[in-house]
Amino acid sequence: MSKAEFELSIERLIAAPPEVVYRVWTTRLEEWWAPKPWTTKIIENDLRPGGRSAMVMSGPDGATSPMEGVFLEVVPNRSLVFTNAFTAGWVPQKPFMVGVFSFTPEAGGTRYRAASRHWDAETHAQHEAMGFHAGWGAVAAQLAELAEAEAKAG
Repeated sequence: MSKAEFELSIERLIAAPPEVVYRVWTTRLEEWWAPKPWTTKIIENDLRPGGRSAMVMSGPDGATSPMEGVFLEVVPNRSLVFTNAFTAGWVPQKPFMVGVFSFTPEAGGTRYRAASRHWDAETHAQHEAMGFHAGWGAVAAQLAELAEAEAKAG
């Protein structure tokens, strides 16, 4: 996938096949989506184009961060794309980003890439200042840990 003008991204080689990484991404989101000690509660994760993606991240101090959007593309074991520009039923809301996640076979494992694409320089800078690289890097490490353990367990 090509890089967008206002994109932030992280990449990580995960020692597990794409099918395992994708399965952990899609079925164990509550275990890895938020950087610890934050937690995630999945409201709905309808993995189809137009399907609802809704969750609430909660911090140890009681702060919450609800996230609501829709999936734009779902290619099992290869890629997921979602946006918060819409809620379910294609109801527009103020957009922040498009999330693009890819699972590419590499070196007996998976090249995992997670990108956040923004409409403008302001939201791009805002997301970067929120700690994008540290936060998304931490959750990629949490995803990798779960996927690698699952791959070893067979």
